[in-house]
Amino acid sequence: MSTPKTPVASAGPTAEPADVLAEAFAAAYSVRPVPAAGPVDTTAICNTPAALEELDALWKAVVQETRTRGNDIHLPISLAFAERLCRAYPDADAELVRVATLLHDTGWAHVDESRIISEGFSGDWRKAAIRYEHEQQGCNVARRVLPGLGYSPDFVEHVCEIIDGHDTRPVARSLEDALMRDADRLWRFDRAGIALASSWFGMDPATYTERLATEIVPELITQAAVDMATADLNRSNALLKTGVIR
Repeated sequence: MSTPKTPVASAGPTAEPADVLAEAFAAAYSVRPVPAAGPVDTTAICNTPAALEELDALWKAVVQETRTRGNDIHLPISLAFAERLCRAYPDADAELVRVATLLHDTGWAHVDESRIISEGFSGDWRKAAIRYEHEQQGCNVARRVLPGLGYSPDFVEHVCEIIDGHDTRPVARSLEDALMRDADRLWRFDRAGIALASSWFGMDPATYTERLATEIVPELITQAAVDMATADLNRSNALLKTGVIR
């Protein structure tokens, strides 16, 4: 299954300033979706939960941030996908991908909760002001909790570079950024993700899974993510009887 190349800022009098990092990443990984260099696991994500213990201290530091917008469902599933993606792309800095994935949506706990659904999941939601706000707040969380857990200042800033723009910037700037973005989308294809996220958008499961196929699969940057999403979508559609319950 092929998908369109992730867009890169184009030249021209009306173009936005060139994103040098994004252009460098696009040049280094010119084939899209990016082929996997390692094994790709397309079994149900519940078969391989995220590694135990290694990030327990970080999870405990952000427990309160997991209690908003279903983060206690979204973040652990996304992290499990991130770990699979890192095995498929061994050149990536797995620690950076894992930590950025765990923290990427913690900022939702520090914005006006009444606006999350009304602004963050309706209309032109990708450009909603609250999405920029949650990215900035997520960086604040990272800068607050990571130094005390022994992470270096440089590492913390690399995490923040990924969190800042993960929803609102249209392009990835590194392989680690790409894997976090794909992990953030992949959780939606699991039955738990469909159950939770379809309600955010006010859609029934059949309508939502159609949206996943037509809008979200083409956004995936890596071939491993496309393969995982396709397998999960097939399983979820069969389980939820979306061909019948419409």
